[in-house]
Amino acid sequence: MTMRLRHWILMTTAMTGLAATAAQGQEAPTTPPSTTAPSNAASGQDPAGQDGTAGEDGEIVVTGYARSLRQAIEVKRNANAVVDAISAEDIGKFPDRNVAESLAHIPGVSIDRRFGEGEKVAILGTDPALNRMLLDGHGLASADWGGNDNDPSSRTFNYSLLAPELVDRLEVYKSPEPRIEEGSLGGTVIVRTRRPLELEANSIFASGGYLYNDRADKGNIRGSGLYSWRNDAETFGVLVAATYDKQNMVRAGVEFFGYDNIAPNADGTRNSPFVNRDATTGALSLKNPNATINGGTIQDLYAAASPFGINYAYFQQQRQRASIAGTVQYRPAENLTLTLNGLHIDGNYNNYSQAMYTIPGAWTGNVLQSATVSNGVVTQANFGAAASNSQSAQLDTLVRRTKLKTDNLNFFADWEGDDGAKVSFAGGWSKATGGRNPEYLFNVQTRLPFSYAITPTSAEVNFTGDLTNPANYFTNPNNNPAQIEGRPVIVNGAQLNAAQIGGLDYSVTTDRDIFGGFDGTVPLGGVFTELLIGARVTDHVNRINARGINTYKTSSQTAAQLGVTTGVTPGGVFDGSGGSGSATQFLNLPEQSVIDILANSINSPLVTKIGASTRVKETVAASYIQANFDQGGLRGNIGGRLVYTRDVSNYATTLSNVVNPQPVPTRVSTDYLKFLPSVNLIYTITPEVIVRGSVAKVISRPRYQDLAAATSLNDVTLDGGGGNPNLRPYQSTNYEVTAEWYPRAGALLSLELFRRDIDNYIINTRTNAVYFNSLRNQLTTYNVNQPINGGKAKVNGVLVNGQAEIWGGFGLQANYSYQDSSTSTIAGINGALNLPYLSKHTVNVIPYFESGPFQARVSYNYRTSYFRTIGRLGSEEMVAPYSQLDASASLNLTKNITLTVNAQNLLDETYLQYSGTRDRPSAFYKNGRTFVGSVSFRM
Repeated sequence: MTMRLRHWILMTTAMTGLAATAAQGQEAPTTPPSTTAPSNAASGQDPAGQDGTAGEDGEIVVTGYARSLRQAIEVKRNANAVVDAISAEDIGKFPDRNVAESLAHIPGVSIDRRFGEGEKVAILGTDPALNRMLLDGHGLASADWGGNDNDPSSRTFNYSLLAPELVDRLEVYKSPEPRIEEGSLGGTVIVRTRRPLELEANSIFASGGYLYNDRADKGNIRGSGLYSWRNDAETFGVLVAATYDKQNMVRAGVEFFGYDNIAPNADGTRNSPFVNRDATTGALSLKNPNATINGGTIQDLYAAASPFGINYAYFQQQRQRASIAGTVQYRPAENLTLTLNGLHIDGNYNNYSQAMYTIPGAWTGNVLQSATVSNGVVTQANFGAAASNSQSAQLDTLVRRTKLKTDNLNFFADWEGDDGAKVSFAGGWSKATGGRNPEYLFNVQTRLPFSYAITPTSAEVNFTGDLTNPANYFTNPNNNPAQIEGRPVIVNGAQLNAAQIGGLDYSVTTDRDIFGGFDGTVPLGGVFTELLIGARVTDHVNRINARGINTYKTSSQTAAQLGVTTGVTPGGVFDGSGGSGSATQFLNLPEQSVIDILANSINSPLVTKIGASTRVKETVAASYIQANFDQGGLRGNIGGRLVYTRDVSNYATTLSNVVNPQPVPTRVSTDYLKFLPSVNLIYTITPEVIVRGSVAKVISRPRYQDLAAATSLNDVTLDGGGGNPNLRPYQSTNYEVTAEWYPRAGALLSLELFRRDIDNYIINTRTNAVYFNSLRNQLTTYNVNQPINGGKAKVNGVLVNGQAEIWGGFGLQANYSYQDSSTSTIAGINGALNLPYLSKHTVNVIPYFESGPFQARVSYNYRTSYFRTIGRLGSEEMVAPYSQLDASASLNLTKNITLTVNAQNLLDETYLQYSGTRDRPSAFYKNGRTFVGSVSFRM
């Protein structure tokens, strides 16, 4: 039985069981759902208390996880748009340890687990960078630690930074309303935090626990606490919350730097790294005449693709996060509430990456001994020792000091009149910093002979000689006139002539956001019940400050001569990853050794890297009008949002075809005005059956770094990338249709159809350009990508969702998502258009049990393959199907004390990536299992 068939049977069984359970347990209808605010259940208030006993009308009141599901159902049922929600079970008790993991349980929402835990979310088949997170209604400044190569300076948020203990409810708006801030293509996540006037006086929550990752073989403590107070008159309240979390991560795997020779040139010739072609006669000859070919002829080898680079990557990271949040509320009059809230997040994401890699064709193509060709790919090859002026492999060590910091301060003034009129004023500031501060880079090389063999799920690299012996490694022997960004490095009054062995890179991202605005509600009579109006101005600055030091030696040394402590990669760290061979154990340099080597070498002065520094200032002015209506079972809203955007991009241009070029400062200003109409229709057929429909125009703005056209170049792999300050926003017409059945309390079965019709899609075009290579000290051809508006895309999908309380404390959540896309590019555009993170099939199945003091839940997620990013050499990086199994259980030891255990990634799944087709692997990673135990106190 195939894997896909098993998933279909699992999902079909779950949905059939849900439908049968809901139908069997259907109750007589009560009253139609509210058409305005969520019901008491949605706001966290039970009609008969929270102790699981019977209410005044005899109805059994559920608590815990089942109660949180009921709250989420009420939010969805009463919404005037297409909305899904997740509610906290209690103060400080969110369903998952990670907010992104909770969001992934919602149909149409998915996450990427490249680093083990969810960090960003994709909604309805659209890139996480095109979906926004709003904290209590407004965007939050965001900066990342630099580990996600597909998301530099985007507009999304790293959810791993947000402590779930601070969250009351998550709402995912799949269809917009004019009152909601624009900028999302797939959907908008609104994070609702708790407020003291909504909680009981002297509410207390405290938790302490221990987290262990079996791959890191390390554990750490974690803790959180919350205290909320309000006076007896309920006119003044204060809430304070704090969290601390520490996690050690170890990830080992194999990476491929794209593939050589993947397509013919325009004239039909090839760029084989192993075969020469006579330009006059077209005759083919091996670069090493003594090499042998298996599985084909020299013509097959000439046309075959081969791994450009094979890298054994050993990554270690310690994620330490601390946050403190506070809210003060004052109600000077019964109809006026003033709220001030603040949030501070500190994250230390220090990490150490060691990469042992070879670039077979470019470095050792002329010493090929044998090659095996299979299905157009060189799957096995043997190489002799590299020539004296070359290398066979290189060890890169990167010690990164990364500190993330987010600060947020918001003020709200909410007034409500006796007739239902409302006016709210809001203003806020947020700032985030992140990046590398600094990154210590050092590398050594070796000439040892080696061989490789690859399959779709494995790689084996073996070296002839001891790869753990420091004497087999040497520093860069190629002395050249030293320069940094075209400026000579002066030592003792003269330009230094030496070989670069590494350096220090300071690249700090600062993201700052200031906003102010108002919202008003005017009650109306008749069909239209309310008129909503509002305006908001936002000033946003995204800046990268880059500085650097280049490090040199005037003569090459072996690693044994460097005078530092050395070691060996731990045995077994690559087990189960798909990587094998002697390359799994190589020279290991402790972090302090890397720092000492650089400090004891020749260093250039610390200089500002003009070419890598950017600043994008964005000003947005928006106003909206929205009319809510309710008549004869039909309710909803109609209106539009008028948005003006002005971007000013400051960056430096790197000149091509110039030796030792100095970056040229450049400034570009663009603006645009967009009107975004939308309509949401909700019709209540019966009190249990609701249908919805929505049509809306939406936009999503380009990544900040895409608006800054600075060019970055890799002098080893000879590729690079740049931005485009003239990019226009993505535009989409979004369609939503849903049918929802609420047969009884705690039960839901829904069908959702959606479409995203996207214009101005930003695609990456690749061209060859000549730039100065400081390592080679000569002009060199690079393959450079640049984003342009050149694509159209359509995303269509079907979502099926169900949940029910079954019997005896057992319950089930299950959903299935089908998403498909079609893309096209504008005539004359030579670029690749793919929709990142879109899996055609996604399944979630979450059975749970809750009875008395005990609760247990298992969460299973499966998604089919999806495109992740355009990698090196234009590689279309795809992620293979991935399964995740998590579990949790809790026991109330007393009314106030709860013991909880969580387990994540119980299947110890391998994250497998490939280049276009499965016979061209591009990465295998193992992140390990995580186990958490905690004790919490509530009153």
